[in-house]
Amino acid sequence: MRPSPYERHRELLQEAVRALAAGECRRPFTEATGQDAAEAGMRSTRTAGKVFGSLLGRPFDLDQPGELGRVATESSPYGTGTYGMGIGYPRCDPAALVAAAGRAAAGWRAAGPYQRAGLAVEILRRLNTRSHELALAVHHTTGQPPEAAFRAAGPRAQDRALEAVAHAFAESARVPADLSWESPRRRGQPPAMRGTCTLVPRGVSLLIGCPDYPLWNGYPGLFASLVTGNPVIVAPHPRSVLPLAITVRVARQVLAEAGHAPDIVTLAVAEPEERLHRRLATDPAVRIVDFTGSARFADWLEQHARQATVFANRTGLNTVIVDSTENYRGLVRGLARSLCLCSGTFRTTPQNILVPTTGIVTDEGHRSLRDFGADIREAVDRLLGHPARVTRLLGAITGNEVRAALAQAAQYGAVLSASRPLHHPDHPGADLRSPLLVRLGARDERIYAREWPGPVSFLVGTDSTSHSLALFRSTVVRHGAPYAAVHSTDPLVLAVAESAALDAGVHLVQNLADDFPADPSSAGADLPAAGAHFVTGRFRVVRSRRRVEPVAPAAVPAPILMAKPARVPVPDVGSATELLDV
Repeated sequence: MRPSPYERHRELLQEAVRALAAGECRRPFTEATGQDAAEAGMRSTRTAGKVFGSLLGRPFDLDQPGELGRVATESSPYGTGTYGMGIGYPRCDPAALVAAAGRAAAGWRAAGPYQRAGLAVEILRRLNTRSHELALAVHHTTGQPPEAAFRAAGPRAQDRALEAVAHAFAESARVPADLSWESPRRRGQPPAMRGTCTLVPRGVSLLIGCPDYPLWNGYPGLFASLVTGNPVIVAPHPRSVLPLAITVRVARQVLAEAGHAPDIVTLAVAEPEERLHRRLATDPAVRIVDFTGSARFADWLEQHARQATVFANRTGLNTVIVDSTENYRGLVRGLARSLCLCSGTFRTTPQNILVPTTGIVTDEGHRSLRDFGADIREAVDRLLGHPARVTRLLGAITGNEVRAALAQAAQYGAVLSASRPLHHPDHPGADLRSPLLVRLGARDERIYAREWPGPVSFLVGTDSTSHSLALFRSTVVRHGAPYAAVHSTDPLVLAVAESAALDAGVHLVQNLADDFPADPSSAGADLPAAGAHFVTGRFRVVRSRRRVEPVAPAAVPAPILMAKPARVPVPDVGSATELLDV
């Protein structure tokens, strides 16, 4: 007899749960790929290229309910020609998708956490074999360079999803199935009580796709909802549909093979002017919404999707505070690389660099604010001076809003490093731009305290390091940020920066120079900002109880004296069923 999905993946699940409990960083998909990708079952880059090419210019079939026609919303930023997209996705009636998800919910809830977790890992296993195909999809929809696309769509993204599966599985398994206690009474023998605890999913979950990192940002919510028993409607950004469409197709295949309704996972695509995301987010049957992106739309979701639990992970104002350093050249090189990486879409790309106007103390002596800006410009020019590094670091610009932002930001201050077009040797039609760095004063808060898309950064002159820390605290607390960095040789400055980061709720990196673009959350469990509630907010626990009639004791030849067992008092809430939010 073929083992169940949980039995097939039990060892991997248990190891993932154990690593999370111990605070260890384990990356099983990445480690397996590093050893031998072919042995891990991953398709070769050549095969992936052929499969990817076979998807272009054709309908993408999913056999979903309520199909009204076809819609194609993507175009590759690397030009038409060989990789023109032209993929027709099913355009389905949103009400039909919501209704189908609702019909599939009961069976998926009854499957239980063990089977759901096993199937989630099976989906990840199959996605892992298609990592290079997914990377090509991300590369040609988001504009990310190939290496960055593989990091954001391949084994590292699958490891991030596995963390969400492990968290959700551990929290689900924590709910006890059976209860027993004695209800306290003033007189007589207390009645014995028996009960059950059942994990009840919230309901239909909506994943709103991110245009730049659709899989990296989308997988945690998708898999956390699935393991906790919630069907998921995946609504990609119109600009980057294919990566999530492939994911949905694989998930539906795995679910159907296991005997479940494939409509547990569906894809919702429409033309941008239809505002499909807003319509679905406010549907009364949608009870969970996942979104990573701009603070403006996150605020809209929290204000209007009141029937749902909204998990909004804002991008915000990544900030760097520079006070002093013992590795000036490394700091400058790291800043230059972080400004270039993925053309400003990388989630640790700094937008605001706060430096005292009096300059900073370094291992190369005192450097003025003007010197610091000139050194960053020189490092950027040197970094992008070779075509191979250009294609490896920069991504292609995908939206007109980025081009408009580059033109607008350059008008607000002294341009320290101008954004200029660069040539891609393999894709002459690709729009590659070097990063823009503009010098501002602390009084220009209306400019640097808003989120700018693409490779736009500001070198902000402040009155002092204390002023920089105060600006960091005030702007990030108001507008949010996933990431911050501080460079100082003064322990007091580092301590104050850490306190400010805690107040703002952002990841903090201290005194990392050449490794500056490192993701501060990559050292351990990487749930989004909601923390444990990111999982527990997706279900409730329903407790049912009943009285157990006493059973007459069997006759014994002689009494046996034993110590009286201690009673565990449990409050008598006086209802047959109790609903607890956890």
